[in-house]
Amino acid sequence: MSTTTLILVLALLTVLGYRFGTSRVNHVAEDTRKLHSRPAYHGYYVALWCGLPAFLLLAAWLVAQPVLVDQMVLAGLPDAMVAGKSDARLQMLVNRVHNLASGEFSAGDPDPAIRQAAARYNHLVALGDWALTALVFAVAVAGLAWGRRHIHPALKARPKVEYTVKWLLFIASTIAVLTTLGIVLSLLFEAIRFFGKVSPFEFFFALKWSPQTAIREGQVGASGMFGAIPLFAGTMLISVIAMAVAAPVGLLSAIYLSEYAPRRVRAVAKPAVEVLAGVPTVVYGFFAALTVGPYLADMGTTLGLDVSAQSALAAGGVMGIMIIPFVSSLADDVITAVPTALREGSYGLGATQSETVKRVIFPAALPGIVGGLLLAVSRAIGETMIVVMAAGLSARLTANPLEAVTTVTVQIVTLLTGDQAFDSAKTLAAFALGLTLFFVTLGLNVIALTVVRKYREQYE
Repeated sequence: MSTTTLILVLALLTVLGYRFGTSRVNHVAEDTRKLHSRPAYHGYYVALWCGLPAFLLLAAWLVAQPVLVDQMVLAGLPDAMVAGKSDARLQMLVNRVHNLASGEFSAGDPDPAIRQAAARYNHLVALGDWALTALVFAVAVAGLAWGRRHIHPALKARPKVEYTVKWLLFIASTIAVLTTLGIVLSLLFEAIRFFGKVSPFEFFFALKWSPQTAIREGQVGASGMFGAIPLFAGTMLISVIAMAVAAPVGLLSAIYLSEYAPRRVRAVAKPAVEVLAGVPTVVYGFFAALTVGPYLADMGTTLGLDVSAQSALAAGGVMGIMIIPFVSSLADDVITAVPTALREGSYGLGATQSETVKRVIFPAALPGIVGGLLLAVSRAIGETMIVVMAAGLSARLTANPLEAVTTVTVQIVTLLTGDQAFDSAKTLAAFALGLTLFFVTLGLNVIALTVVRKYREQYE
């Protein structure tokens, strides 16, 4: 049984547990008004006993099974194939087994030992899936029976349910914090390994980016060039172009929709603008690569300018269109939240609507607007797909928006594409770029929150 199907069946059993709990307490209680807790809490009590242990077992199994299966597969390989290899090489070997097991291996006839390992891998996975299904069903049914058995009028179901839910919320928030911490630490440790191979001064201040390292010693380009300044410059150039499009259009549309548009127009225009936020970034990338880029190149030829088909202008312009609903929605919420008393006081003093917007509403909403713009900048810096398809992969240090450039996120994708051994400066450079990008976006978010918190109280 697939994981999705198993989750749906567990959800159905949990709902049945709720129904069994409520019907049980109504059956055993002579007067439901004398119950310690409402019947719904008894239903929640049985549902938690039915679903919670089973879902925890399912989550733990899904985390542990891949690791255990991989270890068992590696243990079954010949010693000559695994002896003396680093963890990265062993992981590449495991990836070969996974590819063959899924039918994706196409590089000639694999080694017979790899074939046997792939067959054993499929057998172990199938066996684990059957065992998981049986155990999860057994735990769910046992929990349902246990919870239903303990239903009685004096059961303090509400405190038990609320206590359990409180701990579930605490665990969820802890997982979020630990996930963030794990991401930071994983980037940090690999970045430290990179800076052990490449000088931080070279990485942050050199002007050449060519991370291709040679396969054989003495080959040309044996030591790659890891100056990230062209990547930072390309990221900044595309982000500036994107914000030059998104900021004025988003802000002006928000002011119109919140202050000038009739209700009927707002009811149609606001959802229409926000539809742009639901368009996948790959669609924007196709639009930039197939429509905007060639159009700008043809226009440049007409005007006698040398415009590349892949340019920072095309990528930044389309990225700005993508960010418009982000800026517009945040600005609209902030402007709408300005107290009505400020508007009425301005009108009472004889100000016109435009004067009220410029001198009262916009200054009052400015902290929130600035915070939203900084968050939009973070969104622009982290975009990848549009840049890959419309700006190219050339790490060129230029301020000309008509030329092809690249960004930090694009290079991270390029460096980590395919099976990579995480023991070379080329691959580890992706983690150094990721760590730098993380701290840049973190700084922008902190500045945005600081601005909002510092000036928001003036208008409350």
